[in-house]
Amino acid sequence: MTDARPLGADEATFIAVARSGDTARFALITERHRRELQVHCYRMLANYEDAQDMTQETFLRAWHKRASFKGHAALRTWLYRIATNACLDFLEKRNDRTPVPSGLADVGSEVLYLQPYPDRMLPEDPQESVVARETIELAFIVAVQHLPPRQRAVFILRDVVGWPASKAADALELTVASVTSALQRARVTMREQLPDRRLDWRSPAAHELSNDERGVVKSYIDAHERNDLDGLMSLLRDDLRFVMLPEAGTSVITAKDAVDGWVSGGLFQPGHDDWRCIATTVNRMPAAALYLRTPDDPEYRLFAIAVLHIVDGKIAELTGFDATDKPWLDLPPTL
Repeated sequence: MTDARPLGADEATFIAVARSGDTARFALITERHRRELQVHCYRMLANYEDAQDMTQETFLRAWHKRASFKGHAALRTWLYRIATNACLDFLEKRNDRTPVPSGLADVGSEVLYLQPYPDRMLPEDPQESVVARETIELAFIVAVQHLPPRQRAVFILRDVVGWPASKAADALELTVASVTSALQRARVTMREQLPDRRLDWRSPAAHELSNDERGVVKSYIDAHERNDLDGLMSLLRDDLRFVMLPEAGTSVITAKDAVDGWVSGGLFQPGHDDWRCIATTVNRMPAAALYLRTPDDPEYRLFAIAVLHIVDGKIAELTGFDATDKPWLDLPPTL
């Protein structure tokens, strides 16, 4: 696997470290790539904890294979290749890492293993393609999961990371023709999964929330804390797509049906009506961390995180996640 480039300083240093067997210096050199490799694994797997594990597996494999690195490819390229194949090996062994039927014709299938990605763990360079908002949002991550694993890898390496076909073919041990064919099929699926979303990830991307999004989150939090059901209803589109993971049951429902369903499930009822919320972001999307105080408890305890996709001032999609036992979200457990 080669790049048309001379041996760089990173590569020369890495080769010297590999020969010396200095684990501390090896970790120092590879660690700078951790965040972007973890985002890459997350796109492949849609699960933050799995992505963490596979990033660590990438570094372990890199250490064991260090003698094979000759500097013919950039160190970053070599690590991406290892990470991609670590994810493919993981997917080959797991039969619970594919979308499952939702039971609703207008929803299709669900990704029950989906987890939110904390923005604090994204690469810090805002110009990096790996942090483009359009390629880290939940809808994109879910859509990618509908691709077969190897096709998924081709699509991410070619259209997100921006590799040429020859480099992707080398990494996956495929022919250039196979990569080209797989990419064409993947693009068709992505257009089907994201019919109303932007599909050109090579043009300038958004990174920050809009003022409109910030305003809707503020209103959502205010209505939630005041148990203002009419206020909540006014923020939801009548074709709201709602899911509470990891439970199955995605639904496309009216705003009234959504609120009525939450109430019938016990929310906003005595014992589940004392809320405090924090505005936050995950997957570069607006979100609200919801804290509930139950009777006889002096503290508000982290309950869930609601991730919002906002269109024209209304919440079009609300993806709820159980936020307990997820310290990597970096949310205070109590208020």
